[in-house]
Amino acid sequence: MKKFVKVLALVCAMVMLLSACSAKPAVESDLKYIQDKGELIIGMTLFAPMNYYEGEELVGFETEFAKAVAEKLGVEPKFIEIDWNTKEVELAAKSIDCIWNGMTITPERAEAMSITTPYMANKQVVVAKAENADKYNTAEGLDKVVVVAEAESAGEEVASTDEFFNKATYTAVDSQAKALMEVSSGTAGACVVDFVASIGMIGEGTDYEDLVVVETKEFSPEEYGVAFRKGSDITEKVNEAMKELSEDGTLEEIAKKYKLDELLKV
Repeated sequence: MKKFVKVLALVCAMVMLLSACSAKPAVESDLKYIQDKGELIIGMTLFAPMNYYEGEELVGFETEFAKAVAEKLGVEPKFIEIDWNTKEVELAAKSIDCIWNGMTITPERAEAMSITTPYMANKQVVVAKAENADKYNTAEGLDKVVVVAEAESAGEEVASTDEFFNKATYTAVDSQAKALMEVSSGTAGACVVDFVASIGMIGEGTDYEDLVVVETKEFSPEEYGVAFRKGSDITEKVNEAMKELSEDGTLEEIAKKYKLDELLKV
């Protein structure tokens, strides 16, 4: 009997050992991964007032905001310019640790990635040359007019699906900066861009002083968030850091510098 008990105990021990060996490894902590390497790799594109260069220095609301959050996390921020069309692929492959660049929160993105609480409101607007602004107040005014927007952006969704643009000819470009360039050069009649982008990129003192927002038309109210890998445990830490920066006035100070304070959500 004693021998049988010993054998049974041995069998049970072997079963437990095999089960432990075959068990799936614990999910890796994204927070630990980032803190261990000591840097937060931030995927972004260049557009004022979010991320842009003054000489050789990268500046902008998102640049300063991300630096402030990274400091609270105890890591160094590293900014990498990415192809916006492949941002989710870059994130999943760990080429970057987050997408932090005026990214609109959508149900599809919220399903595919872990996104922070919204920190800024935004909308889509039509931008045209000043002399054409009144003409483009109506859908009829856009008849056969070339309208451009950044591929895979909220602007593209509006320009390609909203009935206001039914008579226009839509063409995708690779960035919001390129969309504005096309309008300024006359290659396109109008573009659909983020209102936030228009604040920093058109009008007096910019490269596109001849461009204006068509004030009577706005589309697709939206909110910005920072995207991390699906299931990432760093998202909540970033939410906490954002709240702290809001409560101590740092975030508002940064936003005022770039004329964005009225759009803050935190």
